[in-house]
Amino acid sequence: MDLHDLNIFATTARVGSITRAADSLATVQSNVTTRIRLLEQELGTKLFHRNHSGVTLTRKGEELLPYAHQMLALALKAKETVVEKQEVAGPLRIGSSQTTAAVRLPGLLKSYLDRYPQVDVAVETGIAAEMIARVREGSVEGAFVAGHPPHPDLTEVLAFVEEVVIVTPLAYASVDEYLAKCAIPKVLVFKVGCFYRQKLERFLVREGVDRLTEMEFGTLDGIIGCVGAGLGMTLLPLSVIERSRLRDDVRVHPLPREASYTETVFVTHRAMARSSALERLIDQIVEERTAAGTLLESA
Repeated sequence: MDLHDLNIFATTARVGSITRAADSLATVQSNVTTRIRLLEQELGTKLFHRNHSGVTLTRKGEELLPYAHQMLALALKAKETVVEKQEVAGPLRIGSSQTTAAVRLPGLLKSYLDRYPQVDVAVETGIAAEMIARVREGSVEGAFVAGHPPHPDLTEVLAFVEEVVIVTPLAYASVDEYLAKCAIPKVLVFKVGCFYRQKLERFLVREGVDRLTEMEFGTLDGIIGCVGAGLGMTLLPLSVIERSRLRDDVRVHPLPREASYTETVFVTHRAMARSSALERLIDQIVEERTAAGTLLESA
């Protein structure tokens, strides 16, 4: 299999469209279509389902994708190994939760890109379960996720320590008051697989809540805005609330010390080759984490 064809295949799978893949690769649509067709002929199977809105992977395409990512990453690493020392450059695709992307990534990526301006960084956001899946399949090189995902395929480095808090409408002076006035508490959360949703659910179980209603949202502003409007409660990092334009619309309640801090780690696939761009990002994470110290030690 030709690496150029695998790159076209992987790019098309990522963007979900022949047109967008051609734009991303700075080529014409007919070239993308032809190269995918030739790859399908070589492998003797269809890799994409075509539809009016774009393309989606077939089952065989899904099976090929992680191998394509590994082969492309290994080829890049091999080239970097034998070519004389040069600037850190090339694509770097990472994943992140919305909370980390909103608050922590801007400063980190600013420092990183000041050092390595030739790196082309792309960030995909989603819940922790989705980001872990992306790392395992190779569609992102690494991802920031809260907690410590217990998976043998992954290796991790500590990135940030977050204080997490309960957030209620302004009218409630305490979490106990909110729970006492709500026969069935309503919580505003990201979809299943979100670390903070799981942490909130565990907290409520410890508080004796055996029934609740969960409203799922896709954005931080949606959650915080609806809490401010009186629709329910949530649990989020304090740093997110403090930087939100909706901060004055909600009330923040600290958790007990033993439950109030959460570590965000940067995870990578243990078996996949690392590009120099990824290695330098990990160095940047460790450097900034060391310089900042940990909230757990200083609190």
